[in-house]
Amino acid sequence: MRIGVPKEIKNHEYRVGLTPASVRELVANGHQLLVQAGAGAAIGLSDDEYKAAGAQIIGDAASVFAQAEMIVKVKEPQPQECAMLREGQILYTYLHLAPDPEQTAALVKSGAICIAYETITGPGGGLPLLAPMSEVAGRMSIQAGAAHLEKSKGGMGVLLGGVPGVAPAHVVVIGAGVVGTHALQMAVGMGARVTVLDKSVDRLRQLDLVFGNRITTAYSNAQALEEAVLSAELVIGGVLIPGAAAPKLVTRDMVSRMKKGSVIVDVAIDQGGCFETSHATTHADPTFVVDGVIHYCVANMPGAVARTSTFALNNATIGHAVALANKGWRQALRDNPHLKAGLNVAAGKVSYEAVARDLGYEYVAADSLLA
Repeated sequence: MRIGVPKEIKNHEYRVGLTPASVRELVANGHQLLVQAGAGAAIGLSDDEYKAAGAQIIGDAASVFAQAEMIVKVKEPQPQECAMLREGQILYTYLHLAPDPEQTAALVKSGAICIAYETITGPGGGLPLLAPMSEVAGRMSIQAGAAHLEKSKGGMGVLLGGVPGVAPAHVVVIGAGVVGTHALQMAVGMGARVTVLDKSVDRLRQLDLVFGNRITTAYSNAQALEEAVLSAELVIGGVLIPGAAAPKLVTRDMVSRMKKGSVIVDVAIDQGGCFETSHATTHADPTFVVDGVIHYCVANMPGAVARTSTFALNNATIGHAVALANKGWRQALRDNPHLKAGLNVAAGKVSYEAVARDLGYEYVAADSLLA
C-alpha cells in the first residue's frame, strides 16, 4: 500500500503522523511510504532520517494526497485537506467530529474511509489511542493554568503551591479519567490543594488509595460541582463521552460567580468543551476572558510539546496502521472489533452512532459497510 504522511498545517501544530521508526516498520511490511518534505523538521526529525528509514520525500501535500492510498495524520484534516481526499482513500487520524459539522460534511462528501484515533477501543476498555495525548494534555493543563494565574498573564497573581505561611491555590479537576488523573498528579506535585470530582465512586476510591489525604475526592453532582468551582483558583475540565460532544457541566452563571482572575483550562474543547462559556482557541491566541475568568481552550494542547507527543502517539497508533496497510481497511476492521470502533465516516455514510446523533445524520452501522 502507498501510505502518505503530509505536514500538519493546523495553527502551531508540529506533530507528525509517523516517526522514522514507524516508517521503517511499515516499509518492512512491504509498503511504500510518501512523506512530505519537512513534515517532521520542527521536532528534529529530518528528511534524511525518513529517507534512511525507507521513505520517499514528496515536495508538497497535494502530491502526497494524490498518490497515497492511506493518509496518516495527527490532527483533523483542515478544509483544504478535506478537499484533497477522494473516494475509497483511508484517512487515519484524530477527527473529533461531534462538535465539527463542517468537517463531518466535508468527509461525508469526500467518500473517504475515515478512522478516528479517539474512538478506537482497547481490549480492557478505554481509548488507547486517545490516552497518550490525554496524558500529555492533563499534565500540560496544570502548567498552562499555573502560568495564567500569574498577574502578567491576567490572572489573580497566585502561586499554585503557595509558600510557607501562605495558602496554596485550590485546583478543581472535573473528571477522574486519564486527563484528570494526570492533571491531579501534576497539581499535587506542585503543592496545590486539589479536589477531583467524578461520578464513579470506584474511580474515586482508587485515587484515594493512591493519593490519600493529599487530595479531596467528591462525587460529582450539581451541588458539589458548584461549591468546588466557586472556591477554585484553577478549574480543569477533563470530561469525555467517547465520540460525542462533551456535556456542558459548568454553566455561564457559575462562571460569572467564580473568583475574578481565576483560570479555566478546558481540555475537553476538542469535543466541544465542558464549560458553557468555552470556545476553541489556538496556541497563537490561547485565552479569552469571560466575566473576569481566564479561559484557556487550546484545541491541540499536546502540539506545544510536539516531540514528546509524536513519539507517545506513534507508540499507540503504529499497530493499527500496520494492520490497515497489510489487510486493507475492510479485513482489518472485520478482524478487530476495537479498530472497527474507530470507523466514523465511510463511503459517504456516518458510521459512529454518537456523531450521527449529535449532528443529525442517519447512522449506518460499520458492519453493513464491511460486507
